[in-house]
Amino acid sequence: MDLDAVRTLVVAADAGRFHEAAAELGVTQQAVSKRIAALERGLGVRLFTRTPRGAELTIDGQAFLPHARELLRVAERAAASVRPGRRPLRVDVIASRVAPSGLMRGFHRAHPEIALDVVMLFDIERALAALRSGEIDASFRAVAPPGRRLPDDIRSVRVLDEPLQLLTGPAHALAGARSVPLARLAGHRIWMPGIVPGTEWAAYYDDLVAEFGLTIEATGPNFGSDALLDTVADTPALATFIGERTRLVWPAGHGLRRIPVTDPTPVYPHALLWHRDNPHPALSILRAHLAAATPAPVDTAGTWTPSWVIPR
Repeated sequence: MDLDAVRTLVVAADAGRFHEAAAELGVTQQAVSKRIAALERGLGVRLFTRTPRGAELTIDGQAFLPHARELLRVAERAAASVRPGRRPLRVDVIASRVAPSGLMRGFHRAHPEIALDVVMLFDIERALAALRSGEIDASFRAVAPPGRRLPDDIRSVRVLDEPLQLLTGPAHALAGARSVPLARLAGHRIWMPGIVPGTEWAAYYDDLVAEFGLTIEATGPNFGSDALLDTVADTPALATFIGERTRLVWPAGHGLRRIPVTDPTPVYPHALLWHRDNPHPALSILRAHLAAATPAPVDTAGTWTPSWVIPR
């Protein structure tokens, strides 16, 4: 159904005269008559009758009018749902428990007036396609692994360096340590079933393994964080890496330990990506919030990141 014709009917019904409707719509009276006639042909009924006082709705016109108003309201809601400044800011955080999710919770607390949609896209290629299509406004990623280059129309800024911690069960050989040097982890089994080849986090851990001679196993299906915690708690030979800001809750009986890694501390570099032409007004507010709310980069002399990450 032609929404211009529907809008013309509503304006003409309210005005009572075609020439007044034409003036309000900014078209000619002939255009108003043509739109109404086309709508009548499509519906197969007369909607107006001419009188000395102007144009009055027929019985069919009166029956159609409330539906016409609702059509226009629905059309406006549909347009508002995707209109920058009216629709929510859409941000990809990869997963619900990781640091970017916490950053967005902080943003929402600081700016409750900004409507926000948080989504979770799996890999960087999917995120880049969504940024370029306008499906999302921003994405948190570690960019860019070797062999990949961000498209020229994608902008990025490194917003958070998150130190890694070692998570062990109570019977692990390192469970009593207050901190553990990275080199001391060589020979220990580190189990991370969530690593997927081709992702940016897989590239990060591949470089970590290559540089420090670690053993990271990604064997077996990934049943989620609860299953990972259960296994680490019950298996003295296993440990896993988690981010310092990763939110995890486990039963008291698990006795898990979160142990800082040092000398150097491996940090995971979270960056914010967006399209250079994205017009959403809340995007600049998000960037300013992250610049002010995230801590200054840790001492780079005592930390490690892959050579391919963008600088801070």
